[in-house]
Amino acid sequence: MPELSIGKLTLRKTPKMSINEFKELTAFIHDKTGIAIPVRRKYLIENKLGNRLKELHLSSYADYIKYLKFSPKKESEFKKLCELITVNETSFFRDIKQLTVFKNIILPEIIKKREKQGNKELKIWSAGCSTGEEPYTLGIILHEVLKVSIIGWRIQIYATDISPAVLIRARRGIYNQYSLRTTPDHIIEKYFIKQPDGYKIHPKVQKLVNFQLLNITDPKHTKKVPNSDIIFCRNVIIYFDDEVKRRVINNFYDKLKDDGYLFLGYSESIHRISKLFKSQIKPGGIVYIKN
Repeated sequence: MPELSIGKLTLRKTPKMSINEFKELTAFIHDKTGIAIPVRRKYLIENKLGNRLKELHLSSYADYIKYLKFSPKKESEFKKLCELITVNETSFFRDIKQLTVFKNIILPEIIKKREKQGNKELKIWSAGCSTGEEPYTLGIILHEVLKVSIIGWRIQIYATDISPAVLIRARRGIYNQYSLRTTPDHIIEKYFIKQPDGYKIHPKVQKLVNFQLLNITDPKHTKKVPNSDIIFCRNVIIYFDDEVKRRVINNFYDKLKDDGYLFLGYSESIHRISKLFKSQIKPGGIVYIKN
C-alpha cells in the first residue's frame, strides 16, 4: 500500500479502486449474496473497505479480491465483508402502520383460525433481522395480543441474517435509547430491563426468537426455515436485482403455509417480479398473500 512520510510519521494512503476492481468485487458479492451494488456506490465501497485493506496489509483491491477467493481465511473474511457492506439501520416498532396491520388485522385472523382448528401453533420468519429489533418487536406484539393465553401457544419466531456480527448483538438483546426511539414508554417499562449498559429485552420475549445465520437468496439455506404463517422481509430486497428478487420471492412462497402472509418494506413491490402472491391493501400498507 502506498505510504506518505511526514517527519517521523508514516501514513498509509488508502488506494483507489479501479472500475475493473469494482466490477470484479461487486460480481463476487452478487454471486455470493445476491446484493447488487451500482457503480454510483463505488466511493462508498472504497470508504467501507479502505481500513480493512490497511488491517490486512494489502496494497490494492485486486489483492483483497484474491484474499477473498483464495486465502485460508476466506470464509471468515467474507463474513467480515458482509458486515461492512450491509446496512443495519433499524429500531423497535419501526414502520408502525405496518405493525398495526399485523397486530389488529392479520394476527387476530390467524389466531381465530388456529383456535378453531385446535392448533395453537404460530411460526413467523423475520428475514434480514439485523440486530434483532424487528423479531423482538413481533414477540412483544404477540404478548400484547395474546396476553396470559400465550402460555398455551407454541410460538416460534425464526430470525435470520447474513451477518454474524449483527446476530451476536441480537442474541445478546441489549439496546440503547436510539434503538428504542420509536417505542412507547409503557412498552419499554413492560418489556425491557434497565441495565448499566442499556435496556435488556425481557426473557419472556427473548425465548420466542431463534436467531440463525442464513442467506435468503440461497434455496439450500432457506430449506432450513420452518414453514411459516407470516414472513417479514422489510427493506431487504431493494438491494437485489430482479433476478435475485424473483429467486427470493420463490423461496418465500415455498416456505409460507397456504394463505400465509408476506410483509415487505413500504418502498418494495413485487408486482413486476412475481404472480405467486396477491396483494391486499390494508389501512397502513400492502400485505401479500400466498395464492
